Amino acid sequence: MSGLVRLLGFTTLACGCVVGHYREVATNRELSYVEEKGSTCDSQGHRRNHTIVQSRMTAAVAVLSGARAS
Repeated sequence: MSGLVRLLGFTTLACGCVVGHYREVATNRELSYVEEKGSTCDSQGHRRNHTIVQSRMTAAVAVLSGARAS
């Protein structure tokens, strides 16, 4: 990540991957990064510490955690 970011929360995908949602403070742009790859995930697009495309992610969302950062 370049620059200062604020954590918005985490999502666990159906494949088991955990994705962190962040907002860049300087540009107000939202980013999603794969924090941990699920042990049963077969997607080659899900790589730890890489961004994930929002449109691909929304189809596979299983659980949105209640954890929020201020």
